Amino acid sequence: MAAPLDDMFSFCVDPGKVASSVEVRFIDNIKGKGLFAKRSIKKGESIFTERPLICAQFLWNALYKYKACEFCLRALETAEENARRLSGIPGLSLPHPELCRVRQELHQACPQCQVMYCSSECRQAAADQYHRVLCLGPSQGDPDHPINKLKDAWRSMHYPPETSSIMLMARMVAVVKQAKDKAHWQKLFSHFCSRTANEEDEIAHKLLGEQFRGQLALLQSLFKAALYDDHLSWWFVPEGFRSLFALVGTNGQGIGTSSLSQWVHACDALELSAQQREQLDSFIDQLYKDIEKETGDFLNCEGSGLFLLQSSCNHSCIPNAEASFPDNNFLLHLSALSDINPGEEICISYLDCCQRDRSRHSRHKILRENYLFVCSCPKCTSQIDELDVTSEEEEEEGEAEGETEGDEMEDEMTDV
Repeated sequence: MAAPLDDMFSFCVDPGKVASSVEVRFIDNIKGKGLFAKRSIKKGESIFTERPLICAQFLWNALYKYKACEFCLRALETAEENARRLSGIPGLSLPHPELCRVRQELHQACPQCQVMYCSSECRQAAADQYHRVLCLGPSQGDPDHPINKLKDAWRSMHYPPETSSIMLMARMVAVVKQAKDKAHWQKLFSHFCSRTANEEDEIAHKLLGEQFRGQLALLQSLFKAALYDDHLSWWFVPEGFRSLFALVGTNGQGIGTSSLSQWVHACDALELSAQQREQLDSFIDQLYKDIEKETGDFLNCEGSGLFLLQSSCNHSCIPNAEASFPDNNFLLHLSALSDINPGEEICISYLDCCQRDRSRHSRHKILRENYLFVCSCPKCTSQIDELDVTSEEEEEEGEAEGETEGDEMEDEMTDV
């Protein structure tokens, strides 16, 4: 059963205003629903701001000490602390440190397990929503605790760069277990597409294939041992677990927060003389070079979340909207990339900028394996006569990694 349309706006900031601007419509049995404009939306305009039903930091990200609020994923380090750790320069001092917005005096820890929150409000919200089920108390560091065994198994199968987390699934279970109205939350989660295959086009999710059967069985066993609940028995049987796995894999929206990024954006807005601007830009450029040398691209506190209204946005390789996280927390802002007319579908891209520049064949390969559909957007339609060959960029990446398109590793869940 899908969530009622009234529920679709319930996690938005100012849901009444959002409902007057956009609507969710059923398109067809293949695409399902889509998001459409009810009024003219100008380029750069905010379409809506939405909080997730649930979110979780990536497990490797947390293991490498990327400090984020356990509830809203707000970065807990100051920009200077972040820059020092990422650059490997302990004595680094940032100019204009007053531009960092981290309020460390507000941070609070769970008194039982000591996980950190950016505020008392977030700590209470987590406790009210899911943390009472997931709090490990003094067993937080016990490797034999069932939840820690589940985390370790996930990390051993799913290496960075991460795109999902078993803890997103765990929090879904915990939310329902804690909820007074369990049926309401189950109905909300039922909105998300959870199919494991697209039978019309004979596409199956790439991580639900035979080569991963043993790993999925282990995860299912550990998941059941840690979290089983009679109200959710379907999620703990093999097919239900596969469905839940597909749900977070196809609907999880990446969330990135960074106090350093916030500081850089604040620096960009400073009114400075030409000489001061040149000096500051030079400092920032060198800082990013130092970080790239020391840390690589692993810059942000990262996780994923399930966003109800945003999940109704279909994909286009030439999107007219994009999601961002300018508040340095889990609040998703959907903004228009171009003017959108009343009645026009609002589409985002499920691919990043580099992936969108690849060949039609390469784009379709990613979308088929991860999102179970064949894209028919205007860009793909215009390129329909292209040869089905892998783009030069993808070939170069494969050569650099010592593997070709057909030689993907079969023993690691490196993408969800």
